[in-house]
Amino acid sequence: MSLRVKPTLRDRLAEADRPLAGIWTCSGSALAAEICAGSGMDWLLVDGEHSPIELGELVGILQAAEAYPITPLVRVAANDLVRIKQVLDTGAQNILVPMISSVAEAKAAVDAVHYPPRGHRGVGSALARSARWNRVDDYLHHAAEHVSLIVQAETAAAVEHAAEIAAVDGIDGVFVGPSDLAASMGLLGQQSHPDVVAAVHRVFEAVHRAGKPVGVNAFDPAVADAYVQAGADFIAVGADVSLLARASEALAARFIPDSDRAARASY
Repeated sequence: MSLRVKPTLRDRLAEADRPLAGIWTCSGSALAAEICAGSGMDWLLVDGEHSPIELGELVGILQAAEAYPITPLVRVAANDLVRIKQVLDTGAQNILVPMISSVAEAKAAVDAVHYPPRGHRGVGSALARSARWNRVDDYLHHAAEHVSLIVQAETAAAVEHAAEIAAVDGIDGVFVGPSDLAASMGLLGQQSHPDVVAAVHRVFEAVHRAGKPVGVNAFDPAVADAYVQAGADFIAVGADVSLLARASEALAARFIPDSDRAARASY
């Protein structure tokens, strides 16, 4: 059988005539992921770093998103050969690796997503959804065509080395994480600080010089708009959990007296 696959995020970015807007799913719910997948957004960031999503839940989320034209991007917990192999074996086509601050770390991520001789991805296609349990003809020799790799720039060191990281063969794009970047710069919780924004812009410029697309996380619409104007090729603008949190708070503010809400704030 042939593998029915969507275009990778690499392909989507290459063909796009506008910045691609994405939404996170962090709840671990396949139902919530399907709601987000059907929203009309361009890409879906499935978070395996700061959320409770495990491998079994990831499979259900990918299956739920499959029926929609959205492009899932799965963030792994770390730049770890074993974990990246496991996530790829679930059928994830697009991998986001956090905390890449050097060329060596970028090369290690590339190594993890490719089978030998290019890399060291473990071979378990007979057991894995990625190859549909060896029902896909010649999957091992064509797997690289169906996988894209994005790395995150989230530290001051990553800003300094952004051009070299982006230039690594096999890196298909760089995604900036302003929250961790701010922390790395001694500005914890201040991702909109002018120095942080300037650092994000430096990454944009460096990655574009290397000929690769660059994205950023920005839940504040005004900040997101500014990053689009600054040249972001893809941008994450919300998350299932934050949308639910803010919307439920707005309902409470509308219908629950301030005194009652204040009393409950201690829980």
